[in-house]
Amino acid sequence: MTFTVDIHHHMLPDFFWQATNEGDHPVGGIAPPPWSPASTLSFLDDAGIDVAVTSISTPGVHTGDDAAARVLARRCNELAAELIRDHPGRFGGFACLPLPDVDGALAELAYALDDLRLDGVVLFSNARGSYLGDPRFTPLFDELQRRAAVVFVHPNPSPDPSAHALGLPDSLIDFTADTTRAIARLHYSNTFARTPDVKYVFAHAGGTVPYLAGRFGIIDEMNVIPGAEARATAAGTFRRLYWDTALSWGDPVLRMLRDVVGLDHVVFGTDYPYLRRDLAVSCRQHIEASPELTDGERTAVLGATATTLIPRLATLRPQTQTHAS
Repeated sequence: MTFTVDIHHHMLPDFFWQATNEGDHPVGGIAPPPWSPASTLSFLDDAGIDVAVTSISTPGVHTGDDAAARVLARRCNELAAELIRDHPGRFGGFACLPLPDVDGALAELAYALDDLRLDGVVLFSNARGSYLGDPRFTPLFDELQRRAAVVFVHPNPSPDPSAHALGLPDSLIDFTADTTRAIARLHYSNTFARTPDVKYVFAHAGGTVPYLAGRFGIIDEMNVIPGAEARATAAGTFRRLYWDTALSWGDPVLRMLRDVVGLDHVVFGTDYPYLRRDLAVSCRQHIEASPELTDGERTAVLGATATTLIPRLATLRPQTQTHAS
């Protein structure tokens, strides 16, 4: 089977869930089943996935208290590193940071990448209402640029209460919209332009961005947003970003991604355990069987492109062909 890396794979230890979610009202509107390393490994084997790059999910670690967020981030990151140590052939890990606490985020970034040797970071589309690209986050993005870091961007619910007034799970509409807001903010704040060496991966095929790419192009042509002279066009920018297939593996989406961003910048993701297990297993099978993909494109989407983002994963290939734990 094709070497496969799940780059959108959540770890949800009890201590994180209890600190950030209400039992009857989970963030995003969908409560996943209980999580454990054993259940994750079982899923990976069933799905034919060689390596999972773990990250925490929405809402991140910050719920209003800087000190508590720093403690929770440290605990989550040490667990991610422990998973890699205990199962070196099966896991990578994205570190979480206690944004919007920038000083805390810088300290945790250094610890997670230098001491724990994690593979990159997960950031959320907004941190307690402040969107990525906000000037207050500039010191963090400067450091991510210095490190040429891999940054996985996951949605958070919108801070606007009206976005949640339809009585629908946020994961249906609002998550995709919030990812789109973050990408637009990062582009038009010129943050992407100032961080050319950061490797950004956007969840869920970038929300609605592939569909709205033509509108971005029209805005560029109209030149109505200041700073255009210092950034690439949206079309050019989108082709240097990376986009995962979580909840976005259908053939129409793959066609759109080929046209807008290029399939060489698309990586596989499941969103497990938020996506029901049987669906998460089948999404890999769909990529494997999709008539939209050539054999080379399939190999790239399922795992080869992920190993260019995180070269360490390429060394796991010989170990994982038998799914040894």
